[in-house]
Amino acid sequence: MRALAAIWLLALLALAGPVRACAPVLERAIWTWEPESYAMLQSEAEADAAIAFLHAKGIQVVYLYADAYQGRNLIVEQPQLYRRLIKRFRKADIYTYALLGSAYLHTERYVLPSHRKEALAMVQRIFDYNARAAQEERFDGVNLDIEPHVLPQWGSQRQALLTGFLDLSRDIMAAKRQSGQAMSVGPAIPFWLDGIPLEWQGKRKPASEHVQDIYDYVALMDYRDHALGPDGIVSHGADEIAYAKAIGRTVWLGVETLPNDLKKVSFEHLREADMERELALAKRSFEDNSAFGGFVIHHYGQYQRWLKGVK
Repeated sequence: MRALAAIWLLALLALAGPVRACAPVLERAIWTWEPESYAMLQSEAEADAAIAFLHAKGIQVVYLYADAYQGRNLIVEQPQLYRRLIKRFRKADIYTYALLGSAYLHTERYVLPSHRKEALAMVQRIFDYNARAAQEERFDGVNLDIEPHVLPQWGSQRQALLTGFLDLSRDIMAAKRQSGQAMSVGPAIPFWLDGIPLEWQGKRKPASEHVQDIYDYVALMDYRDHALGPDGIVSHGADEIAYAKAIGRTVWLGVETLPNDLKKVSFEHLREADMERELALAKRSFEDNSAFGGFVIHHYGQYQRWLKGVK
């Protein structure tokens, strides 16, 4: 009977197709912006250094910038560079998400109807890239950085801008379904979005819940330098994680290392050991919750600079 069971198991595995061997439990991701992403794409030495650094810091997911920068758009002009780098990451058990949206392109404007086509074209390029790439060269997901609150009219037109963001989000996910891609797609959103009630498609609820209803996951910009207390990482992420569990979604908690005038926003003024202590406390609060994905660090270049500047 054991021999027969083994035969059936092998048959089922064969039918299931190839899988990534020893896939790691994902607990750390990192935003990687234009200069560092383009450097990794164009230099094998930079890619080698990145892989070594990511392994050393236990980071298993790279949000790799995949749009235009300084007059070039490598995902269009030289997609073979993405194929090569993603394949190398995959061999190193590192997952790759296409990071879309940037200050360089002023993608906060993409929530406006006049920029809808640009936004959809940006995402469609990733779907098209994946459709043409071999399995080991494909993006595992997409992370969107489209932040309407950056627009100057946010103070007076907040509801309209958030409605535009939700309409765009709906169209992005429709394009994903149309493409047939199975990749995970989600945006970076601020933690305070759960405090803004919004009516959309006949339902009134916190804006964050509308966003979570649409996407596969969210990366919550949960920018605080401490885990516990009423103004900490845990408190600000609790509602989103509870809602994600109720609807079968995932939340990643973003943390900051860039300098900020409000010290509590970033770990920049602290040591690496301080950040690790606080993240361990936050993880302990959520690790039994299936909706908790892990932590996302902002961002690759600054994180490295910060680490070099601390003892």
